[in-house]
Amino acid sequence: MSEKLIEIDGAMMEGGGQILRNALAFSALLKKPIRIFNIRAGRSTPGLRPQHLSGVTVVRDITNGRLIGAEVGSTEITFYPGDITGGKYTADPGTAGSVMLLFQVSFPCVVFADKPTEFCFRGGTNAEMAPQIDETLMVFKPIVERFGVKFSCDIKKRGYYPKGGGEAIFKIEPCHSTLQPIEILEPGNVVGIEGRSFVAGVLPIKVAHGMADAACRCLRGTFPGISIKVERVKEPAHLAVGNGSGIVLLAKTEMGCLIGGSALGKRGVAAEEVGEKAAKQLVNAVMSGACVDTFTQDQLVIFMALAKGKSRVRIGPPSLHTKTAIFVAELMTDAKFNLIGDGTQEPTILECEGIGYKR
Repeated sequence: MSEKLIEIDGAMMEGGGQILRNALAFSALLKKPIRIFNIRAGRSTPGLRPQHLSGVTVVRDITNGRLIGAEVGSTEITFYPGDITGGKYTADPGTAGSVMLLFQVSFPCVVFADKPTEFCFRGGTNAEMAPQIDETLMVFKPIVERFGVKFSCDIKKRGYYPKGGGEAIFKIEPCHSTLQPIEILEPGNVVGIEGRSFVAGVLPIKVAHGMADAACRCLRGTFPGISIKVERVKEPAHLAVGNGSGIVLLAKTEMGCLIGGSALGKRGVAAEEVGEKAAKQLVNAVMSGACVDTFTQDQLVIFMALAKGKSRVRIGPPSLHTKTAIFVAELMTDAKFNLIGDGTQEPTILECEGIGYKR
């Protein structure tokens, strides 16, 4: 392990939990000890929340590492990673904190584990300020698997704010070589759109229909003649905890690009408004000329940095999350990123010469 302690200001750039998650993953993989201070300084409630603490401790367990300052409300941690070990791990913040944010911090760590890994994550499956679990499986999973990683997910129970109570089992197969670089540069025309509109708890199925119908109307105006199929679901009572609603959309292009759009229902917000929000998000991403949506682009950065060779992806205007992910990747590794284009009117090529990480 490197003797030098890398110091990271958590208030930099996006100033949220992303710096914490990405830095921890790189620290675990590269065996570089880190000290992160001003954690989530840009948030209304700074410091570690229960879901962040759960993510930090599961990385500690994966690496048999040493962690200082890991408690709710802490704005500073120091982490000394050990050896990454595959196996079975559980994380449960005891809140509706997103299971997908637990996945984001832990998944990269075990891609190069010594054996298969199984995670049991509990909390919110469809939560605000995080990817919905359906979005990850429909959009992110097939894209990230182009690098050569493999994982599966079994949703045992759905959980919604404020109760949480969801549970998902993730199984990750280790990569025995290096990750392959990816090149996704030609968006092509949209050839089909699919989606999932859901309700749970006391909410009636008509809410799912309202979201789906509004999304379809909006999408047909932009993509006339394209097949649009949105599943409408009332979650079984024994497979969902709490009341929730939302919609996830996926556009497929002739060049194999996958572009998502999503929205969650809220008290006092009409179902039609939720459906339109998701549809407009999807339309904006497609019309930008990008090959991936804005919520996927930043999640690819860590894998581009680890891959062997040059990866190139056409994105829309780079988000602050994407710039933050690049900042952490270049701070923690020797990967070199370039954003080709002005990032305003024209699409941008996100380019990275990866480090070719190997276990």
